[in-house]
Amino acid sequence: MPAFTFEALDAQGQTRKGLLEADTAKAARSQLRAQALVPLAVVLVGPDAAPGSSGALRRSLFTRPVFNATGLAIWTRQVAGLVSSGLPLERALTALADEADDERQRHLVAVLRAEVNAGSTFARALAQHPREFSDIYCAVIGAGEHSGSLGLVLERLADDLEERQALKAKLIGAALYPAIVTLVAIVIVLFLVGYVVPQVASVFAGSKRALPFLTVAMLAVSDFVRSFGLALLVALILIAISARWALAREAFRQKFDAAWLNVPILGKLARGYNAARFASTLAMLAGAGVPILKALQAAAETLNNRAMRADALDALVLVREGAPLASALAQKKRFPGLLSMFARLGEQTGQLPLMLQRAAVQLSTEVQRRALQLATILEPLLIVAMGLVVMLIVLAVLLPIIQLNQFVK
Repeated sequence: MPAFTFEALDAQGQTRKGLLEADTAKAARSQLRAQALVPLAVVLVGPDAAPGSSGALRRSLFTRPVFNATGLAIWTRQVAGLVSSGLPLERALTALADEADDERQRHLVAVLRAEVNAGSTFARALAQHPREFSDIYCAVIGAGEHSGSLGLVLERLADDLEERQALKAKLIGAALYPAIVTLVAIVIVLFLVGYVVPQVASVFAGSKRALPFLTVAMLAVSDFVRSFGLALLVALILIAISARWALAREAFRQKFDAAWLNVPILGKLARGYNAARFASTLAMLAGAGVPILKALQAAAETLNNRAMRADALDALVLVREGAPLASALAQKKRFPGLLSMFARLGEQTGQLPLMLQRAAVQLSTEVQRRALQLATILEPLLIVAMGLVVMLIVLAVLLPIIQLNQFVK
């Protein structure tokens, strides 16, 4: 049954807004009048509201998704808790729609509830909103509905979303401080070289004595920055745009990602992060009862690194031809050997989802450890490098003064 948003006046003249379900807008107005409300506006919400219209297109282009990564994990946990407690899915969605603080979220949940009430499965209702719910998310929900253990599957899905978000947050946190230090250092150096050094050097412009080599070199750098700084900035912007365009081409992106995996330290981080994400998704899908071929396909799509994605799809072909999963992954050297080892143990013991999840946990822990180690090393190195550069600039300014004092004596 379609859902409608309404705006109406009550008996006291107060404006009331909300959601209701009705077959048509006319039926919705009749419901409002039956509640002693005067309808002012009744608008259809959800995918039925002309998804191909220009208004819908503008909304999709210029509005952010209803759920961010953290919000989706929280919402999934809420649904899982209500369903696991024995509450029917329709009532769980009704409760979440009533409790939602954000109006867009309330509208979305109301649409999902209306589609479920109309006889659609929860997975099919979610699939109508691809901006909010990925194919993997819908596949896991569909598997849970098919197996009759939707609450348990929702709990696993919420765990996976939270673990993935926690790993991403830790990696961002580890990289944030070095990035801020680097940015501040670049700004300070540009200010000193572009403004302070020329001001000080102008004092010695009339001097007949030769300036020290360090001062001459710093003045040359300062002149270059002031003369060509804007051109360099434009060139950097053009290079960034060109790189983005090149990375949008699949063949170049795959070669770039393959080369990135060979970069010392950073390559291992990228390999471990993608492998952990792949193993976690595959474990969740396999544990939910999704067929292994479909699970492999979906897990491969979660890989950001195109080279590793190509390897995962090659492994899918081998599994389709009858090879064990562990053997197929072992042939792809870009995946850590730990993953194929745990997959082999899982196949031998009949506990593949559990072993894949353990592999994901171990890989993500290793990635966090390496990222924190790298950040711990980079922080003092960046501070020392910044201090050395500032020291050179200060020496370039002080050396002529020292030279002048010696000349006066």
